[in-house]
Amino acid sequence: MSDIQDKIQTELEQARAVCGITGTESPECAAAWDAVEELQAEASHQRQQKPKNSLEQYCDDNPEAAECRVYED
Repeated sequence: MSDIQDKIQTELEQARAVCGITGTESPECAAAWDAVEELQAEASHQRQQKPKNSLEQYCDDNPEAAECRVYED
């Protein structure tokens, strides 16, 4: 997760620099902030995904196993 946070920080710095040079109404400034928002959305998505436990992983690999059967009412 630290890698994406580093990328976000880098993009933030670049966006601030671009907007300082080109102005806050420029297309370049908007594009720079879009890049920051996309990275922040990806980081949020990664936080929401929970890792699979060992049984879930086993059932993904062996769906026919007795332990992995799903019965519907």
